[in-house]
Amino acid sequence: MKLKEIQNTFRTNLNGAYENEEIDRFFYLLIEDYYGVSRLQLAMNPGIEIENSKAILDALELIKEHKPIQYIMGETEFYGLPFKVNGHVLIPRPETEELVEWILNCHSEPSEESRKITILDIGTGSGCIAIALAKNLPNAKVYALDVSKDALKIAKQNAELNKVNIEFIEADILSLCQGEDISKSQKFDIIVSNPPYVRELEKEMMNHNVLDHEPHLALFVKDNNPLLFYEAISGFAKTALTENGQLFFEINEYLGKETVDLLEKYKFKNIELKQDIFGKNRMVKAEINS
Repeated sequence: MKLKEIQNTFRTNLNGAYENEEIDRFFYLLIEDYYGVSRLQLAMNPGIEIENSKAILDALELIKEHKPIQYIMGETEFYGLPFKVNGHVLIPRPETEELVEWILNCHSEPSEESRKITILDIGTGSGCIAIALAKNLPNAKVYALDVSKDALKIAKQNAELNKVNIEFIEADILSLCQGEDISKSQKFDIIVSNPPYVRELEKEMMNHNVLDHEPHLALFVKDNNPLLFYEAISGFAKTALTENGQLFFEINEYLGKETVDLLEKYKFKNIELKQDIFGKNRMVKAEINS
């Protein structure tokens, strides 16, 4: 079957559900992944045929069900690095890359102290934040915590894939006794987290590919307690951070003021609310008030 015929099948089946550019993006990603044929190669030789079209047509059916292309392919890219993903972990977002960039910019001085920092990523999921930091701060000691065994399994694979050493911790940050155990054994210069922050009331604004396929455990919080994880992590950070240690959060764009107020309640200093490239409140940084 000719690839151009399959491309027309994609356009016919997905018309109305996705824009043409998005449909073609799905198609080109899949033919390169499944058959090693690039967009340029197909443009130069539109008569290319494949013997087994089942894989890509099966993928088409999954796309029609709004399954994210990253889950279909089992991989994605974050901060220039390859990552395995499945339904147990969130697909890394560009906004989270901005959070990583902010942390790296805050620790770009080539001093011994900055190069030997200790970092804890809470709610690591695929491991994208921890691994990107470890890759770009090779002398840092990085820890990554998650409550999900299945998420940690993927994160460990991604650490191996990207050739970084990370100490993984299976724990629930909402359980204070476990948090205290961690902070007694190790202090951290940086604690970073992209915890669940989407309120139930915001579900109606979400696309089906997210709502129907990405793990709700990593996404949603109750409307009446949307800062549940931020409160737990802030309390933990008060004892787990080193002197002048920093806390970084990715946040709900609608709860920027509330997140800052929470950090002020816990007596953090130098609190900074930062917008993403779309002008939305997306990140916050605070320092321990020792």
